[in-house]
Amino acid sequence: MDIENLVLMANRIGEFFEAMPDREEARREIAAHLRKFWEPRMRRELLAHLDAGGAGLLPIVGAALVEHRAALAPLTTA
Repeated sequence: MDIENLVLMANRIGEFFEAMPDREEARREIAAHLRKFWEPRMRRELLAHLDAGGAGLLPIVGAALVEHRAALAPLTTA
């Protein structure tokens, strides 16, 4: 997967939920969307990118990844 494309897609999701007045709910919804619609490999690569500094990620997306990492991390490495 191209990390630039994953960052772009994650930021689009973040932009959508960023309009919510409740920031905690927005971060929760970002994480829920990633968990429901992204395959484990995509989430794994995005989390690795975050660990490497998270260049290009919107702050709300980075915060959602940090806060909800346990729910986003795939259980298998296959």
